[in-house]
Amino acid sequence: MGFARACSVALAGVDGVVVEVQADLEPGIAAFTLVGLPDKSLVESRDRVRAAVVNSGAEWPQKKLTVGLSPASVPKSGSGFDLAVACAVLGAAERIDPKEIADLVLIGELGLDGRVRPVRGILPAVLAAAEAGYRRVVVPEQTAGEASLVPGVSVLGVRSLRQLVAVLTGEPVPDEAAPVQGRPDSMLAGLMVPGAGAGTGLALGAGSGAGPDLADVAGQPAARKALEVAAAGAHHLLLHGPPGAGKTMLAERLPAILPPLTRQESLEVTAVHSVAGILPPGEPLIGTAPYCAPHHSATMQSLIGGGNGLPRPGAVSLAHRGVLFLDEAPEFSVRVLDALRQPLESGRVVVARSAGVVRLPARFLMVLAANPCPCGRHTMNGSGCECPPSAVRRYQSRLSGPLLDRVDLRVEVEPVRRSDLMGQGDAGEPSAAVAVRVREGRERAAARLAGTPWTTNSEVPGHELRTRWTAAPGALAVAERDMERGRLTARGLDRVLRVAWTVADLAGRDRPGAQDVGLALQLRTGVDRGALLAAGKDSG
Repeated sequence: MGFARACSVALAGVDGVVVEVQADLEPGIAAFTLVGLPDKSLVESRDRVRAAVVNSGAEWPQKKLTVGLSPASVPKSGSGFDLAVACAVLGAAERIDPKEIADLVLIGELGLDGRVRPVRGILPAVLAAAEAGYRRVVVPEQTAGEASLVPGVSVLGVRSLRQLVAVLTGEPVPDEAAPVQGRPDSMLAGLMVPGAGAGTGLALGAGSGAGPDLADVAGQPAARKALEVAAAGAHHLLLHGPPGAGKTMLAERLPAILPPLTRQESLEVTAVHSVAGILPPGEPLIGTAPYCAPHHSATMQSLIGGGNGLPRPGAVSLAHRGVLFLDEAPEFSVRVLDALRQPLESGRVVVARSAGVVRLPARFLMVLAANPCPCGRHTMNGSGCECPPSAVRRYQSRLSGPLLDRVDLRVEVEPVRRSDLMGQGDAGEPSAAVAVRVREGRERAAARLAGTPWTTNSEVPGHELRTRWTAAPGALAVAERDMERGRLTARGLDRVLRVAWTVADLAGRDRPGAQDVGLALQLRTGVDRGALLAAGKDSG
């Protein structure tokens, strides 16, 4: 009787569980049994592993073979267990020393010819292995760069099962043919899921300087200021106005003024994109904020997360640490929009299915764009809007009160004036100039919040803002009066405080004063309170 064990990782969202792959050989009729809650693709690994072992020059044991995946109560899916199963079988057959693979984590799919093919979710799998105390990991060569992002882990990238067996047994490592330059590498097919992310309007690299620039937007000083405040404090934003005013242009330029992702944020974003199967080949680490703009026909599963079996990341998770732009927001399903309320508060999504519960990160900056009515001309003078009042109310009510209460900034985007469009008005600042102020504002907030779990003003609880970091004396008088009159909820007052702190950070002040709170109130309620926007622009 032979026995050997190796390790692999089962993923549930971006969380992983180390799975012990045990192989047992006993005398009897040759058979291969796989137990431990495998899914269909994992059950098929029996044929893949047998063919890969034989075609790699090793002998397949002609005995009763049982492979167990422990813990047996955790559902396992995908083809990433192939390499661990093959090594466990070879260890039980004494082709390799079982002690060499006992504490080795192996992740990868096997082709019938023995080549090791890359799979999705390498980064979160290696992170889970490192957290469990494992220090040696074997992955496909194409994903070795992604696995090497985890500190404290020794990563071995292999091209074939033959190479791995040679490394483990101390034999000369055979050469494997490298991909021909200029020709597509079929081995990378496992990294990209066809159609994954296609319906989310996902874009990367917007913050690298090659994307759209704020200088392209004509006029709109109030919306520009709101965009800057939103980027500096990670505040949610509603752009409300007629068609053609530039709402989409403004939202598309928001990622360009966001600061680069920190190392920890990059790991979080890369892990989500790796699991979703949309991580670009050759880019093991995402360093810029993602921009996700799903179509208004998006379903609940595509926006929040879901699918058959264990749920997969939706648009809110793909936009983690970036921008989620919902254009024509009232056209989205009311049920889908209201499902955003929980992730907007908690920064994560918990999706429960019969196959298990998945927790996915979803801390994004949401931008909503909406027309005033179905025809879009309700607020334009002399525009001839023919929508009856009931249709206007019904259209505007599709954005529910609880959802709008979670939006910090609400800006009316006015129609572009002829002078601005023809270049006769003041030229707008480029994204690079605004990004410098945003970065300085974030640095001030980060210095103030050092030693706390929060990094941006939008994350700070209201209780802390009222007791630990207080505004200037008398600064909240107008806001408190609005709350007494029912114009602000308790949550709304907290959000006004957060925005006021962001305005003060952009202006370089130690704490918000009455002017900062007034600007925050105007951005929150949309009620014109004088020349506050102009004052805020001068102070920025």
